[in-house]
Parts: sequence; C-alpha cells; structure tokens
Amino acid sequence: MTTAYDFSATGIDGDTKALADYAGKVLLIVNVASKCGFTPQYAGLETLWRDYRDRGLVVMGFPCDQFGHQEPGDEAAIRDFCALTYDVDFPMFAKIDVNGDAAHPLWKWLKQEKGGFLGTGAIKWNFSKFLVGRDGRVLARYAPTARPESLRGDIEAALQA
Repeated sequence: MTTAYDFSATGIDGDTKALADYAGKVLLIVNVASKCGFTPQYAGLETLWRDYRDRGLVVMGFPCDQFGHQEPGDEAAIRDFCALTYDVDFPMFAKIDVNGDAAHPLWKWLKQEKGGFLGTGAIKWNFSKFLVGRDGRVLARYAPTARPESLRGDIEAALQA
C-alpha cells in the first residue's frame, strides 16, 4: 500500500526531504504561488500551522508555475516572498509541476487517490489542497477556493483519529 510517507521532495533550500520524516503526522499539502488571486491564503495556511503543529499538523507548500505563470521566481525568491510577506515558516518545497508528464510523483499519487470535481484528476489551479491522515492516506481534496480556515473541522477530526 502506498502512502504519502513513501515519497520524497526537494525542500525550498535544495535538500531532499523524505516525507517519512513526517510519519504519524496529519499533512495539509498545497500547491502554492506568489502571484495568484488566492495567494493571501498563505496567511490562513500559516495560521493553521501555528494553531495545530503542536498537535501534529504539518502544512506543506509546493510552489507551482503551471497556472498563468503565477510563480515566476526561483526558490530563493519564493522563500523570501513567503517569509517577508506572510511570515511563512511551515515547510516549503522546490517548485514542481502538479500536472502533465513532469508532475511530481507525490502529486500524481495525490490526484490518483482523490480525483477532483466530477472525478477529474487534474489540478485546476493553485492552492488546491490535500489532507492526509496520520496513516499517510488521503482523507480529502479541497478546491483552490476553499479557504484554509474552512478546513478546521476536518483537521480537528484527522488529528483526533
């Protein structure tokens, strides 16, 4: 059985990070962008991270430039933007593709586990979100329009499971 903990990804600072390091945690995995209409969601994601990290939530940001060239910068620019504009300190990763042949394997798996609207697998826009339980299995997928604060009930349930 494949779980989120079977994958690794490059961190925003260039180091390979095994998601197995987060085994037993609840993960909120989000494709993010610095120049998107949903970019202010960084503030809500950071609030969730700060409110729930001591109980086992890990918010993970995966920058993506596949939608309207909304993440044009390199990793250093992305890291600086997030830190300076939204005081982000949750784990951020290197820029990836979430769709197509070059999609990151984690994102291919996430889409396979929870299809989107009407069962389509493709990610439609930045700030799509996946909630992963402590067992590493995908619990839910949320549209980019889902505000981070609206996920609190599901996060609470996942943390208590």
